[in-house]
Amino acid sequence: MTNNINTLPRSDDVVIVGGGLAGLFCALKLAPRPVILISAAPLGQGASSAWAQGGIAAAMAEGDTPEAHAADTVAVGCGIVDEAVALGIAREAAPRIHDLLAYGVPFDRDLEGRLAVGREAAHSARRIVHVRGDGAGAAIIAALSEAVRRTPSIRLIEGFVAEALLTEDGAVAGLRLREAGDAAAQPILLAARMVVLATGGIGHLYAVTTNPREASGSGLAIAARAGAVIADPEFVQFHPTAIMVGRDPAPLATEALRGEGATLINGRGEHFMAARHPLAELAPRDIVARGVFAEISAGRGAFLDARQALGARFGDRFPTVHASCMAAGIDPATQAIPIAPAAHYHMGGIAVDHRGRSSIDGLWAGGEVSSTGAHGANRLASNSLLEAVVYAARIADDIAGRTSPSPARLADAATPRGGAPDAAAVKRLRMLMSAHVGVIRDGYGLADAVRSFAALEREATSIAVRNMATAALLVAASAWNRRESRGAHFRSDHAADVPALAQRTMTTLAAVREVADSLSERPTPRTAQPMIA
Repeated sequence: MTNNINTLPRSDDVVIVGGGLAGLFCALKLAPRPVILISAAPLGQGASSAWAQGGIAAAMAEGDTPEAHAADTVAVGCGIVDEAVALGIAREAAPRIHDLLAYGVPFDRDLEGRLAVGREAAHSARRIVHVRGDGAGAAIIAALSEAVRRTPSIRLIEGFVAEALLTEDGAVAGLRLREAGDAAAQPILLAARMVVLATGGIGHLYAVTTNPREASGSGLAIAARAGAVIADPEFVQFHPTAIMVGRDPAPLATEALRGEGATLINGRGEHFMAARHPLAELAPRDIVARGVFAEISAGRGAFLDARQALGARFGDRFPTVHASCMAAGIDPATQAIPIAPAAHYHMGGIAVDHRGRSSIDGLWAGGEVSSTGAHGANRLASNSLLEAVVYAARIADDIAGRTSPSPARLADAATPRGGAPDAAAVKRLRMLMSAHVGVIRDGYGLADAVRSFAALEREATSIAVRNMATAALLVAASAWNRRESRGAHFRSDHAADVPALAQRTMTTLAAVREVADSLSERPTPRTAQPMIA
């Protein structure tokens, strides 16, 4: 059911923040337990999972195994994947796929009625289940949204954002909410002892991203401000094939295109990936992203060429990508598609255990806002939607085993009014993130970014901008601290991996502010940087 937020009673309902895959799936799994589901945008909009084109990885085909899936995940994660977590997720894939089928998700099937599976980069087998080639995310969110609207135990509140997580004696006490898009609106305090954050990632902190505007790191920021431990924030995955047609966010050309034989070429028509990795176009995403970035930086440009692999079949096989290209005047059946790397997925997030519990009592996190240890330094393709449903189900199971505590009594003290976001400040933040905390980083640029984000966090009059600065600071300061290159984190001044640093980052907002303070006290000299071939 849908309700006006002003009619909410003080209750012991579970509160889930986020209308993407993790939030919707968790709410459904909790039924018939009462749930308040808060979504910044109308269901089906504003969630990165709705835009996911690749599909869900699941070892369900004959000859494939969860152990092989987990081994691929560990190999791509560059030494810091929690192997037990990866194996647990892989083993729970099949039941979660059957759950989604039961909710009405129309996964593609072969002529014999079995689930059709495709292959994507760095997978050793065909194990990706799709919907119409590139429509899995949209189809899953549509099916789950309809199921949520039909479930009487779920009270749906649309059009509100959580701008602060309230705590009392180290435990969750509630949320401060505000109407989305209305910075002058009076905030609303919602008492809650059990909160699940499923607010998505940080892609919109970057100037070039495939993520919706809502993916601005708000959940990460409010958890960090409340004292939560944050894991691996420096690891941001850049999708190598965003379609560069002047749109923000940039449309995505799914990796499945390369799985079906599409190639990467530069403006001279040269296939440049074969010289960079034995798997060429199907190399791990960080390697492909740097390859594309290098061609663009050298002035040769980069393009995705599906003319021979798909040709006239492009529109039928990949209708979403086809529509994006045609809208920009590009016919992918006869023309190569201009591409560039774009911020796509955050491997870091709120640190959670195998049940989705954070370091704050009463706070769970699922989906991209969390960090489970499954992805390490570089996420394996199509593992994100799988992780989201596995952990959403685990969170629901964990909450189901708890008695409902009495709701907190939130003080009636005046809460801050939000200033309108400063468009110039947001633009500068996003440009700094792309320039200094992007595909290739160095100490000088990272230090500049850390100082800038720390200053913006202190001085911002808009709560939304302050939360963006908090999230950006967590990423930049942790990237400055990791003086090596590992997976998606590549530093030109520390281009090799350091075996002693093959461990996850665990940090807090207080710790990264100390980094910012130290960098403000001493300037960082620029040194000559090695060229990236």
